[in-house]
Amino acid sequence: MSSNGTNGTYQKLTKQIRSYQTLGACAALLSWDEHTLMPSKGAEFRSEQLAMLAGMVHERSTSTEIGDMLSELSSSDITESATSPEAVNVREVTREYNKSKKLSVEFVEELTLATSKGQHAWMEAREKKDFSIFQPYLEKVIALKIKQAETYGYEKDRYDALIDDYEPGATFESIGKVFAAFREELTPFLKSIQDSGNQPKSEIIERNYPVAAQESFGSAAAKTIGFDFEAGRLDVTTHPFCSGIGPGDTRITTRYNPKHFPDAFFGILHAAGHGIYEQGLQTSQFGLPMGQAVSLGIHESQSRMWENLVGRSKPFWNRFYADAQKSFPEALKDVQLDDFYWAVNDVRPSFIRVEADEVTYNLHIILRFEMERAIINEEIAVADIPEAWNEKFTKFFGITPPDDTLGCIQDVHWSAGLMGYFPTYALGNLYAAQFFAKALIDMPNMYDNFEKGQFGDLKKWLNENIHVHGQRYPAEKLVEVVTGKPLSHIEEMKYLRKKYNPLYGI
Repeated sequence: MSSNGTNGTYQKLTKQIRSYQTLGACAALLSWDEHTLMPSKGAEFRSEQLAMLAGMVHERSTSTEIGDMLSELSSSDITESATSPEAVNVREVTREYNKSKKLSVEFVEELTLATSKGQHAWMEAREKKDFSIFQPYLEKVIALKIKQAETYGYEKDRYDALIDDYEPGATFESIGKVFAAFREELTPFLKSIQDSGNQPKSEIIERNYPVAAQESFGSAAAKTIGFDFEAGRLDVTTHPFCSGIGPGDTRITTRYNPKHFPDAFFGILHAAGHGIYEQGLQTSQFGLPMGQAVSLGIHESQSRMWENLVGRSKPFWNRFYADAQKSFPEALKDVQLDDFYWAVNDVRPSFIRVEADEVTYNLHIILRFEMERAIINEEIAVADIPEAWNEKFTKFFGITPPDDTLGCIQDVHWSAGLMGYFPTYALGNLYAAQFFAKALIDMPNMYDNFEKGQFGDLKKWLNENIHVHGQRYPAEKLVEVVTGKPLSHIEEMKYLRKKYNPLYGI
């Protein structure tokens, strides 16, 4: 076929892809509304709406016509340069098409309906601290996810088929090797902190922090680091998330606790990091792989970088602490910067993952990673999850959750069918540390700029080195392209030691 014919087919393909991706954006908006503003009695009908849209997207994205165009383009000269936008789009759409084609429209609708209902049951169970309310809904979701994994197929482990949805190409074995090496250094490091006998004045961050002031202060910080509020907004939800609806519309959320400052503030920075990634994607490539994040692990690297490597750094608070004292005069009027800085970097085992410190957070993820695999491989029955969770949690942290809300139903992910998602959080920490170390080499004055309230250079560096690539490279390749090294835990441990050794005198 002539190049004109190939180009015509490519243009037709991209038009159709954008069409069903726009439908997906409508579903994303309905889902955002479901978790922020929708009245509770609308849950049943919203589940039906989302199921219908999911079915429509699936039907269009797996049509024979799409398959024929992909087949034609895959063997054409448009894919000769493997990293060109056209080649990337054809390659990644083909990969997704081949997976999605294995699932029926009926299955996709059934799974969407089950997860929508499951999330509402999870919210009730969480509020009442009772796993049994959620159990039958989770059993339905897990059964469907097992069916999905079996339908996709896998080489070694059933869990691999689900991991691939979030971290393409990764497996339980490959991630497990990285996590094992990480945990081998992380566990004794945590013990050295605990054995130091040194502790910050943690009550500082548990004083009265009015919600209105938190919202204003947090929004201002998010704007300063680069989140564009003309192309996004901040709202309240039960379990914080970021939703990239489409070009010019990125929604971030948080939850406020008037007696615990870090919950909302660092949650806002975390969500803003996700949002900055979404806002940094190429709008001209909307709906196409070149305009989408490469993996959830890379996405998480952006949120964890802004939340922790930037937001919990001393240079950041050298700039923002005076503003914090003005925003919360009652809580912080008698508090020195160094005491506040240590308090927001307190390291100690706790029950809630999203409130965990930088050191123990990774253990929360490794626990979930191991639990998920066992659940999907039917080594743990759904009814036995609370007991298995508490046993493993006690082994990891030396403390036992007193109820299910502080234990196995604290996270929304399983109710939403996001099995295979959790490992991307710890991968995100490792990616973030490695990217940040390279950014510091490229911009030696970066911390000095933070103290001046200047974050634009880092945002630009991320735009140019990560965001603009979309799905040009797999995550593991992107890390090597950007940093010159394969992913490892080395930079994360260097970062943790450099930061926490002085704080705890170790």
